[in-house]
Amino acid sequence: MAGKALSILGSTGSIGVNTLEVVRQFPNRFGIVGLAAGRNISLLCEQIKEFQPRAVAVLDEEHASRLQQMLTRSPHRPQVFFGTEGYQTIATLPEVNMVVAAMVGAAGLIPTIAAIEAGKHIALANKETLVIGGAVVVPLVERRGVQLLPVDSEHSAIFQALQGNTRKSLRRILLTASGGPFFRKSIEELADVTPQAALRHPNWSMGKKITIDSATLMNKGLEVIEAHWLFNADTDQIDVHIHPESIVHSMVEYVDGSVIAQLGIPDMKTPIAYALSYPERLPLRLPALDLFQLQHLSFYPPDDRKFPCLRLAYEACRAGSTMPAVLNAANEVAVDAFLDGRIGFLDVPRLIESVMERHSVATATTLHNILEADRWAREESQRMILNGLRRT
Repeated sequence: MAGKALSILGSTGSIGVNTLEVVRQFPNRFGIVGLAAGRNISLLCEQIKEFQPRAVAVLDEEHASRLQQMLTRSPHRPQVFFGTEGYQTIATLPEVNMVVAAMVGAAGLIPTIAAIEAGKHIALANKETLVIGGAVVVPLVERRGVQLLPVDSEHSAIFQALQGNTRKSLRRILLTASGGPFFRKSIEELADVTPQAALRHPNWSMGKKITIDSATLMNKGLEVIEAHWLFNADTDQIDVHIHPESIVHSMVEYVDGSVIAQLGIPDMKTPIAYALSYPERLPLRLPALDLFQLQHLSFYPPDDRKFPCLRLAYEACRAGSTMPAVLNAANEVAVDAFLDGRIGFLDVPRLIESVMERHSVATATTLHNILEADRWAREESQRMILNGLRRT
């Protein structure tokens, strides 16, 4: 295969689809060896026909069987795997150079660790990998000597702003946040927010889970924890600023007072392409940013009273150990419950905080402890919802 050989974990999600668009633009630079998806086997089937991977994986045996039936008459029929073991297989295919880790939620942790152990470079879009497993993943990356390149637009911006500078020169990381669809709403208005309204992000087209996280500002909280691990920064060195235009993707302030920012139109293909081609830049077919036409960029402090998820993420990061895993697991359960109409929008942070208060922190230096904390938090969250955390 000519060019860099890729496996994509989460190929049918927003990041996966955009990654394949970059591959489509540069067929001589990249090739697809493996694809992993969840339940969207119709889209996966289309991707298989176009990109002809050697192997694919889906959620479970039922979906694997359905996919094989759909591919019966296809001229290209890859090996089909399923479940956690299947995802690990896709992440460790021998000929793969880089794994795009874009699965949603904690499910991406184990396949990403398998890829690192196999010596694969990682283009990381699954922030939960570092949120819950940073204490395991970062030392493993160093031992295996692989590259861990951020795909999130904010972390890509920070990574770019740090080029040519030393970490000891860093004073602050300035994470920008769009503020989501409810930045200007009152707490009283937030009580009546519906899932449909929360899914209408003003700037970005993303999957359901990350879109709700953006609406609650939990997405930015998870990014604070991710930045802590990616850039070896203390929590107090990471500030969040609301930037509704989503043009300044993040900034780095240095000890001499200089601030370096990365700007661009809100399109995920830019940070994806940079991670895939680093240290080169690819000539993407995207509109140029015209600052003179835009004229105005605005920044605001976050309101912790309206959006307590950000505060909870900072608390989890400071507590360390298994608390970030608990924060993340409780959030995943809360988001699902909100989307299903079982709890209200303001119940999301209430549930997370209650679960965090009940957690007895344990060391997070072993995968077992992390996964046990994740399991406990999910069960505790479901129990609390069933026992009375009703829609308010």
